[in-house]
Amino acid sequence: MTEARLEGIRACVFDAYGTLFDFTSAAARCRDLLGDKLERLNTLWRDKQLQYTWLRAIQGRHADFWQVTGDALDFALDALAIGNPDLRRRLMDIYRTLDAFPEVAATLERLKQAGLKTAILSNGSPAMLDAAVQHASISHLVDAVLSVEEVGVYKPHPKVYQLAVDRLAVEPSAIVFQSSNAWDAYAASAFGMRVVWCNRNAQRPERLPGKPDRVVTTLAELPTIIGV
Repeated sequence: MTEARLEGIRACVFDAYGTLFDFTSAAARCRDLLGDKLERLNTLWRDKQLQYTWLRAIQGRHADFWQVTGDALDFALDALAIGNPDLRRRLMDIYRTLDAFPEVAATLERLKQAGLKTAILSNGSPAMLDAAVQHASISHLVDAVLSVEEVGVYKPHPKVYQLAVDRLAVEPSAIVFQSSNAWDAYAASAFGMRVVWCNRNAQRPERLPGKPDRVVTTLAELPTIIGV
């Protein structure tokens, strides 16, 4: 049975890392130096990156995502006994220009043609997000790029999701939010947004407040879900 499309959507808001931009592409471009440690580095780097955002939020000790990303990388490199300062610099430089997933530009183009507002809502710092958007050549397809730096706390704090409501002047129920992170998708749903969880990596459902309206494996499925 085909699920009914989501009605009344006026804006589409996207998480950045893992949703629009492939955070694994930094290590992939350094395969020559990482060898068989590549996958372990990707996993540990991402896990510590997210853990540090949550822990800093709980402690009230905010630092921007560039510092958090570097701190998480340092932990991962140390844990894997990779003592290579040049590799560290290379990985951080690449993180500014991560590869966009293949369907991103075409999906955004279709949404804009349908007259919908589009935005990015991310933990990333403004400089990081600007570099990623410019590298992906999608700046003309995004109405707003919103960073948690505007509120000084990381997702999943409700203040972050409120940023999109305030900037786009659209009520939460008329926003469809896309994230590849299950915890982010559930938090946006609990906040009151409609949510399409882009479950690229076959994560299991969370046991948290909220529930995604739809689950997809690629953003290319989004336009059909909202009827554009």
